[in-house]
Amino acid sequence: MQSVEVRRAERAWLTQARDGLDAAWVGLVLLNLVAIAVWPSWDTVPFHLISTGFAVLYGLRLWPADPVWWGLGIVIITTFAGIGLDLLHNNSSLEEAAEIPLLAAMFVAIVWHANRRIAADRERQLIGEKNSRLLEAQRRFLQDASHHLRTVLGEITRLRRLSERLLVIAAAEDPGFLRTERVLLDEFAAELIGRWRPTAPREWKLGRLDAATVLADAERLGLAMDALLENAIRHTCDGDLIQLSVTGGNGLVRIAVSDTGSGIEAGELAHVFDRFRTGPNANGTRGTGLGLALVRAVADAHGGSARVRSVPGKGSEFEITLPAG
Repeated sequence: MQSVEVRRAERAWLTQARDGLDAAWVGLVLLNLVAIAVWPSWDTVPFHLISTGFAVLYGLRLWPADPVWWGLGIVIITTFAGIGLDLLHNNSSLEEAAEIPLLAAMFVAIVWHANRRIAADRERQLIGEKNSRLLEAQRRFLQDASHHLRTVLGEITRLRRLSERLLVIAAAEDPGFLRTERVLLDEFAAELIGRWRPTAPREWKLGRLDAATVLADAERLGLAMDALLENAIRHTCDGDLIQLSVTGGNGLVRIAVSDTGSGIEAGELAHVFDRFRTGPNANGTRGTGLGLALVRAVADAHGGSARVRSVPGKGSEFEITLPAG
């Protein structure tokens, strides 16, 4: 509000200053016209003072064309009238009178160039404003386009993940589903946690890591563990703990993912591994409903099992149990 008042005061001051300049020039014209009449032999001096004053005033104001023609007309008419009267009384020569149209012509040329500059500045301003509008429109278009592209790419990624998991679940009962090899689960877990740590601002931690070995399909087992870690991220918030551990004993090896997230209601625990069974995530969205179904399918294909323990509001622990190698 204060800045608006300041700008108004500045505009009022500029208007008063311009009005004062106009009044000063009018006074100068009248004073010099009197001098032309009083001192006819020196009439060119007041004439030049009038012209010089008008040129200075024009330079300070840089008027549009119309006021200039009026002011120039006043200068020509008044000074020509005064010098013309002196000519009638033989007090001046024709050469002195010829200066009036010559100076007027010179001033017209100056005004013409100045107004060309004004027009060019105005044109540049209009072009600049147009370019600014075009740039702003392009910026909004790029923002909207990038937003929609991110949405489309997100949907494509989700559909790709959905189709991949459906294919894995469908193929899990095929005898040729697995290509087993010896997998060192402590190293496997360390690689997993290192790969997932940059994906979300959680407190990533390795728990107990027994030097256990299993005969497993490392790629399929990796898909199952990725699904468990992704599920943990979905149901935790920034700063929550996600821990990965490997324990062995009694001919079994357990790979567990525990978190301190939202947990699961008791009535949902029996159904979490069902296909297309989804619950609300920490951010209110829902997943594909196939991640945990894939975990159970991979665990069953290896002759193992998948289990979950959870306390609402305190977190969950998902576990894949495999026969020791």
